[in-house]
Amino acid sequence: MGAGGQRRGIQYWWVAFCLYVTLSCVELVSAQIKYSIPEEVKVGSVVGNVAKDLGLDISTLEERRFRIVSGSEDAQFEVNQNNGVLYVHKNIDREKLCESVSPCSVNLKMVAENPMEIHYVAVEVLDVNDNSPSFQEEEKILEIPESTLLGRRFQLPAARDPDVVANTVRVYKINHNEYFNIQIRERADDKVPFLVLQKPLDREKHHEHKLTLTAVDGGNPPRSGTLNVTVIVLDSNDNHPIFSQEVYSVTIPENVDAGTSVIKVKATDLDEGANGEIEYFFGGELDPSIYNIFILEKETGEIRVKGEIDFEKVDVYKLDVQATDRGQPPMSTDCTVIIKVLDENDNKPEIEVTSLSKMVSEDSKAGTVVSLIGITDQDSGLNGKVICSVSDNVPFELKPSFQENMYSLVIKQHLDRESVSHYDITITATDCGQPPLSTFKTLSIDVSDVNDNSPEFLHNPVELYLVENNVPGNPIFSVTATDRDLNENAALTYHIVREDNSHLKIAAFLNINPDNGQISALKSFDFESVKMFQFQVVATDSGAPSLSSNVTVNVFILDQNDNAPVILYPVSSNGSAEGLEEIPRNVNAGHLVTKVRAYDADIGYNGWLLFSLQRVTDHSLFGLDRYTGQIRTLRSFTETDEAEHKLVILVKDNGNVSLSATATVLVKVVEPKEAFAASDVKSAAKDDEENNVTFYLMITLGSVSVLFLISIIVLIAMQCSKSTDYTSKYLQETNYDGTLCHSIQYRSGDKRYMLVGPRMSIGSTIVPGSHANTLVLPDRRHTSGEVLPISGSCLIEVVY
Repeated sequence: MGAGGQRRGIQYWWVAFCLYVTLSCVELVSAQIKYSIPEEVKVGSVVGNVAKDLGLDISTLEERRFRIVSGSEDAQFEVNQNNGVLYVHKNIDREKLCESVSPCSVNLKMVAENPMEIHYVAVEVLDVNDNSPSFQEEEKILEIPESTLLGRRFQLPAARDPDVVANTVRVYKINHNEYFNIQIRERADDKVPFLVLQKPLDREKHHEHKLTLTAVDGGNPPRSGTLNVTVIVLDSNDNHPIFSQEVYSVTIPENVDAGTSVIKVKATDLDEGANGEIEYFFGGELDPSIYNIFILEKETGEIRVKGEIDFEKVDVYKLDVQATDRGQPPMSTDCTVIIKVLDENDNKPEIEVTSLSKMVSEDSKAGTVVSLIGITDQDSGLNGKVICSVSDNVPFELKPSFQENMYSLVIKQHLDRESVSHYDITITATDCGQPPLSTFKTLSIDVSDVNDNSPEFLHNPVELYLVENNVPGNPIFSVTATDRDLNENAALTYHIVREDNSHLKIAAFLNINPDNGQISALKSFDFESVKMFQFQVVATDSGAPSLSSNVTVNVFILDQNDNAPVILYPVSSNGSAEGLEEIPRNVNAGHLVTKVRAYDADIGYNGWLLFSLQRVTDHSLFGLDRYTGQIRTLRSFTETDEAEHKLVILVKDNGNVSLSATATVLVKVVEPKEAFAASDVKSAAKDDEENNVTFYLMITLGSVSVLFLISIIVLIAMQCSKSTDYTSKYLQETNYDGTLCHSIQYRSGDKRYMLVGPRMSIGSTIVPGSHANTLVLPDRRHTSGEVLPISGSCLIEVVY
């Protein structure tokens, strides 16, 4: 059996024993009967035979309605009307019925009718040790200062036991410990426990003590109850704060944001409560500026940034921090906080130009110092190491000096103001931080001019076409030169070279304006005298020393129609040209009678001669070739034809205003015999006349040929000296046939022919407004030097 079963058997035995004692002690009193019964007996247990004890007839109990009319509301007891036995109706708990009252009696009022009888029965409920001692609280907390004196007593809660008499609490015990023991003081019927201090407390060693108080009753077997007692040792301010380190060291970057945590100092105090509550303060010997840079949280000991952290101003901060508790009196200690500031690359390099030559001569030599440049950077280490460079594509470079971060800006190569007159030089200074910072500075340098450029003419040589018979004194041409230099180095003056040279003697008749190069002719030029000439113009600047250059001006005199045709045959006499020709009557048609020869000193259209019959006695008999001047018979003579005929021939040029001359030819028709005789006589005279005409013609042709040869030589020399967009060549007519034929100049650039002779091909056109000097021909290209027949006996050489 278990412990519970043994305990229950003992209780039953005790109840039976008590019942036996009670029944044996009942006094037969008519007024009242008293029974005793232990609590917690089984329901149905017999308390006693009331009817028998009261002397009532058992057989009449039911008729008389024998019953209990008063007593416990819960009706713990009932009476059996059949036998008069009083028994337990419900479980009986003495502690509920009587709590701590002792003895505990239940008074029952019982009634029987017919006749009415009232009897009183008292049932004493005996206590059984069925309850253990208990405390109202599960745990008792005591707060005892660590400075409490020995022997001090502290009352503990008493245990409560619903049982009474011997079953109630009898003794208190405490678990073994070295600081406390237990004392019991009796107050009336109660026993009160006290906790007695028997050893000094030290909160810093043991801040609390866990004790167990045990209350034991007097039952058999005894019952007990426990109470957890916690003794909290209250602190006394007997310890000063202690920092975890005497010196704190931390590193922070500069320029951190305000509010950034730097470090958190920590002090501990073995005390507690106010004695262990610590506040932090800066030491009183600090520089006042520290309070504007850092802030200290007094509750947490955290140091945060308040102001600007600049490595360039302060690189190390030393702070004294004090920790103080709140005890009375307070106790404190201090420590040192060293804050090292890390340099950040927050400063750009600074470029300082200590000296600068804003104007540099273009003839400065390489290596010439233009400027001294100093570089500074407030950062340190690599953040303060600076690399300096100059912009590309400039004729300057940086040369480092013996002193760190000092440079010289020098000329690297030859300067040419005419190419670049101004330089914007960008100096770049870049430090070696991460990320690198750069600074730019632009230096403006002007290049001053030196007289290193000669005047330049746009074209050399220059060709001028001047119409003859110009007005003396009027401007005929202007030459202009340019000089790439500036100011007086580019101020130009002009003059004509006048040398004692036969070819340049004509330059004596020219005048030039020295300021603008305008050329005037002091005389009127005659194409028939001078076809072309050249001279040189010199342009000189005003630099020191001055520079000059010259240009050759080739002047071509253009012909005007200022010469009338000259009759070479018939020979003119007394202002008229008249000749006599005798021909036999028996000539056939097409017989050459004679040929009128004429010459015009002009050229081109002005010298292009046409022949026409102004008057003739018989138009059917003679015909005139308009180009050659040949007079031929149109038919054979008849007997009726007259013997003499007068022909008036008009010779005129093709100028805008045509000039002309007339010749008269008398044709005498003779018989054949007379013609032979006359021809013999006439041949002698005619030989003399023709000899004279031939002589004059040779002189004229020779003069003209010499002039053309000179022109051709000059032109060839010019063409050899420069390349132009056209070529030209003059040719002298080799086959003179009545009219002096010159040559035609062809300009390949604009496909124009300059007519220098009187003959043209049929279908050729004249360019209007050209003074009849330009003939436009179809561009039939042949091999260079090919001779193209035009008409008659005149030849044109076209050179491409």
